[in-house]
Amino acid sequence: MGTDVHVIVVAEDERVAHELGRWALERLEQLEARWSRFRPDSELCRLNAAAGRPVVVAEITFELLRHAVVSWERTGGACDPTIAPAVVAAGYDRDFRSVTPDGPALALPDVGPAPGCGGIVLDPIVGSVTLPLGVTLDLGGVAKGFAADVVADELTAAGAIGVCVNLGGDLRVMGAPPHDAAWIVEVEEADDRPLLALAEGGVATTSRRRRTWRRAGTEYHHVIDPRTGAPAQVPWLAATVIAGRARDAEVFAKAAFLAPDVAGANQALRRGGATGLLVDGDGKSLGLDGIDAFRR
Repeated sequence: MGTDVHVIVVAEDERVAHELGRWALERLEQLEARWSRFRPDSELCRLNAAAGRPVVVAEITFELLRHAVVSWERTGGACDPTIAPAVVAAGYDRDFRSVTPDGPALALPDVGPAPGCGGIVLDPIVGSVTLPLGVTLDLGGVAKGFAADVVADELTAAGAIGVCVNLGGDLRVMGAPPHDAAWIVEVEEADDRPLLALAEGGVATTSRRRRTWRRAGTEYHHVIDPRTGAPAQVPWLAATVIAGRARDAEVFAKAAFLAPDVAGANQALRRGGATGLLVDGDGKSLGLDGIDAFRR
């Protein structure tokens, strides 16, 4: 998933809280090992290498892939895991810590629009997934929100009375916060750093401020527009979304980010029953419909 991890566990006993926190980090490492496109032995790499043939995957991986396909449908193609070749072509071809910040010009092939998820076959009877020939997946973004939900649910089931699982800004909060009456989330992508307060739910941000690199004076970023196969050319620096679950906040943050204007972002979020804010080119936050109920 290529990101930093921050886990907060609230429990009646401090020792239990520490044990659950350590367990959460181990669990996230297990999920990373399954879904990374940078580990040749991951389930994702095995699936990508077998395009055209069915591959039986773990139940949790099957559920993630089903969520990815459904999200592609719900967002009208804005959240599309089949952008993997375009991400690599744009220069994000290794763990981001190894991507050089500057370098010679990229020989960008004409990748074109992402093929989409319409041809992916999910067989729930045997738990297999079949990718069409020529289709490969990048689950980085969609996996972060999904993993945050999974670990938050499991921590709560294990006895935590409050949890926050934050994977690089895609986070899920549940139960009692450690302080105050609500979980407080600061939107770091906006220069005015607005604060959001919620009792429970998911928050996610799609941003072109963080993962950027330059080639021959041209700046590239990792947010690919599936309609073109190129880094998205949009008026926003970032989009932050609040939804009932982190997995939904993550995919609709992508949809809002790719919207050409505020009206389009509001329309995208209405489809997901979500709200949020945009960060314009000057770093100013622009609230979307419904966000005032969450402002601190």
